[in-house]
Amino acid sequence: MPLYGLTIFLSAFLLFLVQPMIAKIILPWFGGAAAVWVTCLVFFQVALLLGYLYAHVLVARLPPRGGRLLHGALLLASALVLPIAPDAAWKPAGGEEPVLRILVVLAASVGLPYFLLSATTPLAQSWYARTHALSPYRYFAVSNAGSLLGLLSYPLLAEPFLATRTQLLGWSALYGAAALLTLGLAWRPLGSWGREAAAPEEPPPDSVTRLLWLAFPACGTVLLYGVTSQLTQNVAAIPFLWVLPLVAYLLSYVLCFARRSWYTRGIWLRVLAVTLGALAYALAPEFANATLRVLVPLFTAGLFVCCMVCHGELARLKPAPRFLTSYYLTISLGGALGGLYAGVVAPLVYDGYWEFPVALVACAVLVLLALRHDADSPFYQAGGRPAWVGLVVLVLLLAGSLFYVTGETAGVRLRVRNFYGSLRVVETSLPKVRWMEGEKVQDFPAGLSLRKLMHGTIDHGIQYLTDDHRRKPTAYYVEGSGVAVALREAGARGPVRAGVVGLGTGTLAAFGRAGDTYRFYEINPQVTALARSEFTYLRDSPAKIELVPGDARLSMEREPPQDYDVLAVDAFSGDAIPVHLLTREAVELYFRHLKPGGVLALHLSNQHLRLPPVAGRIAAALGKEARVVYSEANDPAGVFRAYWVLLTGRQEFFRVAEVAAVARLIPEASGQPLWTDDYSNLLRVWK
Repeated sequence: MPLYGLTIFLSAFLLFLVQPMIAKIILPWFGGAAAVWVTCLVFFQVALLLGYLYAHVLVARLPPRGGRLLHGALLLASALVLPIAPDAAWKPAGGEEPVLRILVVLAASVGLPYFLLSATTPLAQSWYARTHALSPYRYFAVSNAGSLLGLLSYPLLAEPFLATRTQLLGWSALYGAAALLTLGLAWRPLGSWGREAAAPEEPPPDSVTRLLWLAFPACGTVLLYGVTSQLTQNVAAIPFLWVLPLVAYLLSYVLCFARRSWYTRGIWLRVLAVTLGALAYALAPEFANATLRVLVPLFTAGLFVCCMVCHGELARLKPAPRFLTSYYLTISLGGALGGLYAGVVAPLVYDGYWEFPVALVACAVLVLLALRHDADSPFYQAGGRPAWVGLVVLVLLLAGSLFYVTGETAGVRLRVRNFYGSLRVVETSLPKVRWMEGEKVQDFPAGLSLRKLMHGTIDHGIQYLTDDHRRKPTAYYVEGSGVAVALREAGARGPVRAGVVGLGTGTLAAFGRAGDTYRFYEINPQVTALARSEFTYLRDSPAKIELVPGDARLSMEREPPQDYDVLAVDAFSGDAIPVHLLTREAVELYFRHLKPGGVLALHLSNQHLRLPPVAGRIAAALGKEARVVYSEANDPAGVFRAYWVLLTGRQEFFRVAEVAAVARLIPEASGQPLWTDDYSNLLRVWK
């Protein structure tokens, strides 16, 4: 029994340790988008399904000797792909479809080892059931406990203390140990395989039970993806925010399959009703500006409650051991279908994040179906009893409220979605507005129309629609902002060559003059299309406009030095800059493209994180001067509070009168750890 437990535990540990490890390595290749992790989850769940299918066929179709020989041969063959590491040759050149490329990268780097590890739990449990007169289901809890510890180990132990290469080598060594343990189980004396425990014949599960085996894990997976998207699209795509929802998801599996008493239907269904109502409210627009201290616990706890119900009901439906591999295969198929729906289908067919409210409603509907199908439930054959009718009405009210709060269309001109997120173009009218530019006052008439581009809950650019005002920079880029100061200082010395990482609506083109060149890097083709079709900053600018598709950092790595006077990094992903664009290596790359004495302008406004100290620490490490420029908000006029950090090796820049008047030293920079491609820690900069 210890050998079975250790083999299953180590295999599950490695399965979930490698997921954030590989995802973080390839994250910068695809712009740091939150959807990178979602796509990785799709791959891992499909690979898990294939592993379970392989185990099911191996047990059901092959004799014991043939099965163990085949599995042993594949384990030995997998040693040829060690140590695992994504090949840099797979980095996109710009413009490729990201989902397919991510799947191919993962298959080439970790596909075979992951596939074989995923087969270990059902295979080992099946072998155990064939040779011992004991239930194998306890090992499912052991497997999930290993998965949980593997996930926690990455952000707590591996990521903070080990370099990426060391992480990959360590994982590969542990994989070798797991392979040897599995071979030890398979290579037992043949005589032991004949001692299958005699068990009374039990009828196979009915079609509704099999449907629930499929539907509950599918629902739990979509909920996992939905919560992950909620947390990462407006903060950052980082392992901690990937791991936290997945920990809640796995913990529910551990508890539900470890001991039946952990899931008491009467208690958890009451908690579920409250949770579904709270999550429905959390999706309302008025909740969008809640702090991380509210958002993270609410969505994580909500996911845990929903998954406890889904997986608790799933555990109640466990079949006899002879249907074990079929049960696991169906669960895995449900998880894979849920992942494909949320990670692949939803971005193609929805223009917003509809999959999460759909999953919340599905969770309530599946509970109703399980209650009606369970002979031990008071709602079995309930007919038109008031309590049953009340439950149905509550589910309908939940569905209506969810689709009301998430389907708000007031002022929405159009809505599109792709791998990089959901974008909306919104039109609205302003009240009478007073605009201050230095000592100059402008009064805008009431009813002035504006158009804005939104990603999730975040504005990514605003433009007035009248001919008199449409060239005026707004949002984070007004005349008093840090980037405007840097561009004017460069313009006073001649024609400006400016680079901009992140296009948005193209607002910075409003500063362009005849003879200037503005070169924009943009990874999302839908942003480029909207900036051209829905906004006029690009075509109104007298400057020469250049557009470079693909991830800015990868593009700059391939380009010769561009000799920019100013390089503005404004690559938002939701409300956070992708982490790979704010490391020492990234800033070194930026300065390679700046002229001697050029200015790097980093836009680090954020609702949740204190990022200016990070930039200040990097500047100190590179021997550069850094200051922060803060500009006030004027929300009625479409002007937002902005923090721009300016970095340069030209000390006299900060002695220019206009710059000196607004630039300030960065507090807390000296105590901030240096962010590199191997190390970053957002927990230390949370507000």
